[in-house]
Amino acid sequence: MPDVRGKMPSRRGVLAVGGAVGAGAVLAACGGSDSDDSGKVGSGKGAGSGAWSFKDDRGTTAKKDSVPRNIVAFTGVAAALHDYGVEVTGVFGPTKTKSGKPDVQAGDLDISKVEIIGNEWGQFNIEKYAALQPDVLVSTMFDDKGTLWYVPDESKDKIAKLAPSVGISVYDRKLTQPLQRLLDLAQSLGADVRSTKVTSAKKRFETAAERLREAAKSRPEIKVLVGSASQEIFYVSGTALSADLEYFKSLGVNFIEPPASAKKASGGWFENLSWENVDKYGADIIMMDDRTSAIQPSALDSSKPTWKKLPAVRAHQVIPRSAEPIYSYDKCAPILDDLAEAIEKAKKVRS
Repeated sequence: MPDVRGKMPSRRGVLAVGGAVGAGAVLAACGGSDSDDSGKVGSGKGAGSGAWSFKDDRGTTAKKDSVPRNIVAFTGVAAALHDYGVEVTGVFGPTKTKSGKPDVQAGDLDISKVEIIGNEWGQFNIEKYAALQPDVLVSTMFDDKGTLWYVPDESKDKIAKLAPSVGISVYDRKLTQPLQRLLDLAQSLGADVRSTKVTSAKKRFETAAERLREAAKSRPEIKVLVGSASQEIFYVSGTALSADLEYFKSLGVNFIEPPASAKKASGGWFENLSWENVDKYGADIIMMDDRTSAIQPSALDSSKPTWKKLPAVRAHQVIPRSAEPIYSYDKCAPILDDLAEAIEKAKKVRS
């Protein structure tokens, strides 16, 4: 994947880049979902009936004469819908790695059975999209402007004319909110949200959340740093704006918070550190962005000498962070468990 940081506004550069952030022009938690029935299960209408509609987080209602069948979605959204039994026809966003394997954001999708109309930032093949005869397009949003993630700005108007769209906000809200909204959407598209598979996954999530709460409460001295690596910069994320980190913080996790002044250039998401200054903050656990756009810890061990000097790295207290989680209960429960386990077992290693 090319370095997209320099090709996007600050927030986008963050997200697509991997800086423990997310991406896009400040993609927002947009209207409607908290003020009316659009936040409730069943706010989308049409599953098993005639006409279909769904009010999204922009306050916009997508409508079709029947429940959409040809669904095109951002890869992570498609993966979440798949977990609820709703299959998509096409995807855009990180789907296939250079080796041909599924990207981490593809989850359990069988990527050989979906049309990939764009695999990297800026890629969106409109001809392929039109050929799919899409009923609806679905993506996340990282700002309050209604910007659909991975839908190119330069072609968004053409894309919008081909099918209605649904935007699910993952901006400046806790993890549980987009989780519920994806569940709402899946239900409107025909998912059986009362199935044992779905209810069991939600129970696992709730149990994992309680475990993380207890771990944080019992180990308040353990400090966690959230990072993302590029060749020139180490990004230290703050908890504001990111759905996962806001939720973890609400459960009591003790995060390192860069000052607002240091995060200003990124729109409030993260602080840029040179590799010479990567030890600015002391941490007992480091959570590292697991997206393919970010350099992974195994590569840093051999390429960045200052990385290996960090106490948490020397203590092997580095864990992955899903900077763009797949918003299904099945995929988010393990994220909570992994962080809880890391806190439970961590040694205080910072000076």
